[in-house]
Amino acid sequence: MSIRPKLCLLALPLALGGCVSTVADVVTAPVRVVSGAVDMATTSQSEADEKRGRQLREREERLGRLERRYREQAEDCGEGDRRACERSRDTRREMDAILADQPAAYDDD
Repeated sequence: MSIRPKLCLLALPLALGGCVSTVADVVTAPVRVVSGAVDMATTSQSEADEKRGRQLREREERLGRLERRYREQAEDCGEGDRRACERSRDTRREMDAILADQPAAYDDD
């Protein structure tokens, strides 16, 4: 065997190195796509818990803002401001609607 064929044989792995990784990427691509789609389509329990906790915090914050507004409006209403009386009734209705959507408390018993 002359030097030229030996040199070609030594260079062959270097030349095919990129091809092997490309072939591996092509072969594993469908698996990665499917697993990514499944991951996006499912919600883990911890993600659901985080979302529920965030919703509860936002609801409590909203109720707190409405409660402060209601107290101010009720005070103005007590001082004879008729518009404040109307606004306080509207605010109270909004608070009641939010409270009506509250899920029943869980019993640990």
